[in-house]
Amino acid sequence: MVGPGDTASAVGSGNVEVLATPRLLALMEAATVQAGAAELAPGQTSVGTRVQIEHMRPSPVGAEITVHARLAEVHGRQMRFEVAAEHADGTLVASGQVTRAVVDADKFMARAGGA
Repeated sequence: MVGPGDTASAVGSGNVEVLATPRLLALMEAATVQAGAAELAPGQTSVGTRVQIEHMRPSPVGAEITVHARLAEVHGRQMRFEVAAEHADGTLVASGQVTRAVVDADKFMARAGGA
């Protein structure tokens, strides 16, 4: 459900009380993490590398949103997902693609300076 903290006004991406595109993208990325989990070996994680979404319809506070992610292609370390978000009545809110790269979690964090 879209809450007050999910709005464009709240996250700074606009001044309207509807689901913010950055928040929608975060929901879509979270869905890809779940959809790609079975592709990962122990010690691996995936990181977002490319996003292409079209946010087509507004969603006011209180709207129920369902996000779907489908693993469409695996090419080497790259996983490409088809993503979509819908209102409770099935109306398409957004769709697109998210690409994630499979990495060794410890090595990635060491390179990032966080290990």
